[in-house]
Amino acid sequence: MNLAVADVRLLSQALTELLRRNDSRLVESYSDTALQRVWRAEAFSWSMTSMLHIRPGADAFQRQVQLAQLRYTAGSRAALTSIAENYVGLPW
Repeated sequence: MNLAVADVRLLSQALTELLRRNDSRLVESYSDTALQRVWRAEAFSWSMTSMLHIRPGADAFQRQVQLAQLRYTAGSRAALTSIAENYVGLPW
């Protein structure tokens, strides 16, 4: 949902510039700009899934690394802040 709202905002700004000022730069860069947020969201989803779900076939080392990441995240204000920022959506 956050990506959809961000896309609407980004597209509305681009269309406003195009229609009011005949400036097509934001429309032309729309896909590249939107994809930056999409890939950040994909990276966040992958990291959370990797941390919270045991991968089938994971060995003892991989499970310990996963547990270490989970413990660090739960005990680190910086890590929790990063999760919060990514979860609610990064700045426009």
